[in-house]
Amino acid sequence: MDAGGALRIKLVSPGRHRKRPGIIGRAFHVPPLSLGILASLTPPDVEVELVDENLREIDYDDVTDLVAITCLTAVAPRVYEISKNFRERGAKVVLGGMHPSAVPLEAQQHADSVVVGEAEGVWPRVIEDFKANTLQRFYKGKPPEPEQIATPSRRIFDRQGYFLKGTVQTSRGCPYGCDFCSVQRFFGNKFRFRSVSSVVDEIRSLAVKFIAFVDDNIAGSRAYARELFTALAPLKVKWICQAPINVARDPELLKLMYKSGCRGVFIGFESIAPESLKEVGKSVNVVGKFKEYIGRIHDAGINVEGAFIFGFDHDKRDVFKRTLDFIADAKIDFAQFAILTPFPGTNLAARLRKQNRITTYDWNKYDIAHAVYRPANMTARELEEGRMWIEQEFYSLSNTMKRMFSLGKRVRYLVPMFILNASYRSNIRAFAEVYSQ
Repeated sequence: MDAGGALRIKLVSPGRHRKRPGIIGRAFHVPPLSLGILASLTPPDVEVELVDENLREIDYDDVTDLVAITCLTAVAPRVYEISKNFRERGAKVVLGGMHPSAVPLEAQQHADSVVVGEAEGVWPRVIEDFKANTLQRFYKGKPPEPEQIATPSRRIFDRQGYFLKGTVQTSRGCPYGCDFCSVQRFFGNKFRFRSVSSVVDEIRSLAVKFIAFVDDNIAGSRAYARELFTALAPLKVKWICQAPINVARDPELLKLMYKSGCRGVFIGFESIAPESLKEVGKSVNVVGKFKEYIGRIHDAGINVEGAFIFGFDHDKRDVFKRTLDFIADAKIDFAQFAILTPFPGTNLAARLRKQNRITTYDWNKYDIAHAVYRPANMTARELEEGRMWIEQEFYSLSNTMKRMFSLGKRVRYLVPMFILNASYRSNIRAFAEVYSQ
């Protein structure tokens, strides 16, 4: 505690590449909402500071009492290193997030305490236990009811450090049990929607004109989506979101999305092979409808970013070229490419472990760019090189220009879309340089 007796807490967002601060870039890094939620749950007499390692280096000699670090699998080794450095200086460390919730016994070896699950019901108790010197090894958070989902405190965020300042979450949970996904295990198997009025109030308080909804599925309930989009229209904000491809089955909903300010949607296509989608339980995706539905979304004035995964048991070496051809034919505007990764706690991890196919538990490599298991129809190296090839080809200057000239009615987006494509290309180069070291 400081000279005045106030408790000091640091909330830490770990960096993926500590030797290359800023590698992700402002366009690809957003305020860590989970830590903003911790700040909002912290009593007002406690001094709270956010340290985002993607923006600046951590000063371990800046005295603090309690440190809370959010942790995804790919940054777990870095998180454990950060924790060690703070603990050596006398601070107590609490870990939380997806990875510690999946492997709490492992995480506890590197911390004083681990929060499993969502923080709303336990974080105030963590602070009280720390003050009483009775900090527990584990705290189990129960999924809060919708009205109990906390609104992040944004006073801790460096407003100059993030391009996307207006990030908002409207719901938690997911009823779709995709093999490879951690969301259901962490947030539960049903949607929990915040009231539309609370979402609107939060957006008004942000005083920004561009919003990124961070929900895994903003259209999980058509009724809620219509209510939300109707309420957004008077705010005159532009926004982007994540939604399933079948949102295009409802033309009226698409019109309402655009009218309310939607200008881009991130869609998990995952694969262009029906057998691969069946393999991992992605039954909501119908490959034969992909191109038609993309056209409907484009016709509504909304841009499409597609997510594709490689390494399914049905994937052969030609999957990368076939996927690139499909993306070009369907005129997808942006794309992300990942290697199928058995994150801890997922059904995929359990299945591959049972088949004795997982080749490493070096969490550094669980970054969706490395193959950490034995693929069925290609080598791990072929899988990694194929993912990198399609990423570089898609964001090549020639293919970027082809996309720019095929915008049609969406030509008004030409400049921002070119800038974003260029940002992706620059980011890919930076990561390729790091991986080659």
